[in-house]
Amino acid sequence: MLDNPRASRVKQVAKLSQRGARLDAGLFLLEGPQSVAEALTYRPELIVELYATPTALDRYGDIAQAAVAAGVDVEFATEEVIDAMADTVTPQGFIAVCRQFPTALKELLAEGRDGGAPKLVAILEEVRDPGNLGTIIRVADSAGADAVILTGRSVDLYNPKVVRSTTGSLFHIPVTVGVDLTDALAAVRAAGLQVLAADVKGIDLPEAGADLLAQPTAWLFGNEARGLEDDVLALADSAVRVPIYGEAESMNLATAASVLLYQSAFAHRA
Repeated sequence: MLDNPRASRVKQVAKLSQRGARLDAGLFLLEGPQSVAEALTYRPELIVELYATPTALDRYGDIAQAAVAAGVDVEFATEEVIDAMADTVTPQGFIAVCRQFPTALKELLAEGRDGGAPKLVAILEEVRDPGNLGTIIRVADSAGADAVILTGRSVDLYNPKVVRSTTGSLFHIPVTVGVDLTDALAAVRAAGLQVLAADVKGIDLPEAGADLLAQPTAWLFGNEARGLEDDVLALADSAVRVPIYGEAESMNLATAASVLLYQSAFAHRA
C-alpha cells in the first residue's frame, strides 16, 4: 500500500499536471474509472503505472479483471495518495500514468476507420480551451470520424482537462499534434478530402446542401473567441456556419463542431 502522499513517486506523478513535466517524460495523467477502463480495453500497452484505492477496485470489479487480462499491475494507494497525485478534486480512486501516443500525419490519413479512404476529419487551429478540445475529440469519435489533427497553436492534447473531457475517446480515434496548418490542409486534400471551414462568415448549414456535405470532408475549426483569421479562411474550399434562430450571441465551439460533424456523418451514410 502506497500511503505517503509526500513520497517522491507521488510527487513525480503529480508533476504530470504540468506541461513541461509531460514533455520531458513523454507521459500523461489519466484519472477516473471510465478513462482507465477505456485505456485497459483499447490501449493497455500505454499504461506505465496504475494506482487504485482498495475501495475503488472493489467497486469496479470489471477494471480489476481487465487489468489482470491485460497484464497490468495495480498498486494499492490510500485516498490521500490518490488525491495528491490527481489534477481533479475528486479523482474517484483511480490514477494511471500513460505513454503519450500521437499519430504521424501521414499514418493518420493512410486509412479510414472502416478500412477505406478517410471520409471525415477534424482540424483544430488555435483551439485553446481544454474542455472544448476534449469534447470535440469525443464528438469526432462518436460521429465516426477517422481522425483529428491539432495544429501547433492548439492546447496540449495531454492536458489533464483535455484527457478527462474525451472520456476515453482519446484511445479510440487517432490524433496528430503540432502540425503546421498549411501542411495539414495539403495532406487532407492529397487524401481526397475537401476542406470546409466552420465560420460565421460562411453560408448557413441548411443551404450547404447534401451534395456538399456528402463529399469526404475535413472540417476546419478555429479559436473560440476569434474564429478563423481571414487569410486562414481563404485556404478553405467553402465556409459554413450553424445558424442561430434564437437570441444567443454565439454558439460554443464544441457545440457547433458537434452539429457540423454529425451533419457530415448523416450525409455520408444517407
